This record gives sequence, structure tokens and C-alpha cells, in this order.
Amino acid sequence: MIRLEHVSKTYEAGVVAITDVSLHIKPGEFVFIVGASGSGKSTIIKLLLKELAPTHGTITVNGRDLSSISHKQVPIFRRNIGVVFQDFRLLPDRNVYENVAFALRVVEAPKKEIKRKVPLMLSMVGLAAKYRSLPKQLSGGEQQRVAIARALVNEPKILLADEPTGNLDNKNAWEIMRLLDEINKKGTTVVVVTHNMDIVKAMKKRVITIKKGSIIDDNEGEV
Repeated sequence: MIRLEHVSKTYEAGVVAITDVSLHIKPGEFVFIVGASGSGKSTIIKLLLKELAPTHGTITVNGRDLSSISHKQVPIFRRNIGVVFQDFRLLPDRNVYENVAFALRVVEAPKKEIKRKVPLMLSMVGLAAKYRSLPKQLSGGEQQRVAIARALVNEPKILLADEPTGNLDNKNAWEIMRLLDEINKKGTTVVVVTHNMDIVKAMKKRVITIKKGSIIDDNEGEV
């Protein structure tokens, strides 16, 4: 599903982000990537999305060697990957329904499909009653639920979450993590970058620890 083989990334200024990282994430896994700020966690997410290209090594996602994907093919490649960010990234002038529908309109989904899928996704994340609300009318936890619905409406095989609870209080953080766990149990591969070690320890999933750009630990179920 996701495979990095001896991947390194050095930025133009000579800053080394990650060094000789190798990891394999199987279909249906739930994996945490943890580490201090600047350890290289977000760089890995950007590499998986092909926002960046590795300096060395190979990256395979959904059976595709990312080095073989042209710039024009990137949007199509990303349709199989849902992404959730710390800052939600919702469209402020569009309501909940339209924010989720936007992901389908981008891929030119038929109107019938949009009308069918969007209510289903909003129901799954517990926001069916708030489909007309604007983002500013929602709590942080609700905004993140909209972001998750948008990320999943195209039924991606992989969900990448980069600090999804970073802007949330503890109660909302736990609700989002329980939602991600439910999504994973339905078959979606989930990769979560986080610094919230209380959640990581409690959920007992696979944990990949990165320090100064290198993997220093890879544990199944314990930290």
C-alpha cells in the first residue's frame, strides 16, 4: 500500500529533512507517525502526496512508483488519497454541504452522485443536521469532521491526517480519533502524524517514531 525504500530528502538550502527512511504500511493498517517538531514527519506526508520529490530512494503508493507519475497525472493519483490537516482548510464562503461536495465537483462527479454521497458522508461524521451551516458557525471539532467528510467522499484507499487534533481541545481530539478509528475499521488505511502522545499511547496502534529525520522505533501496539 505504502512503501518507502531508503528515502532521503534534502531541501535546496541544504537542510536535511529525512535520511535513509524505509517503511512499509500494509492495506488496512492504522499507523501513527510521531516525533518532535522538525523531525521530518510532515515531509513524509508531502512526499506521499507527491508535493515533494525525494532526493534519494523510491516511494510506492497504491502500487505506483511516484517517480513514474508526471506533473499532469498528480491530481488523478491523489484521488485515491484523502488528506486532513490541522487547520481544516475549509472554504469559508461555502456551507458544510458545499465544502464536501467541492471534492466531488473537482473530479467532475455527476450531480446524482453528489446528491447521494454528500448526505451519506455528513451522516457518517454526525453533521447531517448542519449541512447548511458555514464553517464559522461550527466548533473546531465540527470543522474537522467536515474536513474528514470531504477527504473521504471520493472513497480513497488511504487517509493521511497531518496533526488532525492539533487545534482541538481534548474532548474534540478524542472524538476525531474515534472517528478515524471507525473509518479504519471499514477498510481505509489511516496514517496519522501527531504529537499527542496521550492519544497515541491509549489507542495502541502501530507507532513509527522519527528523530532528526530517521526512524528510531517502529512498534506494534505500544509506545
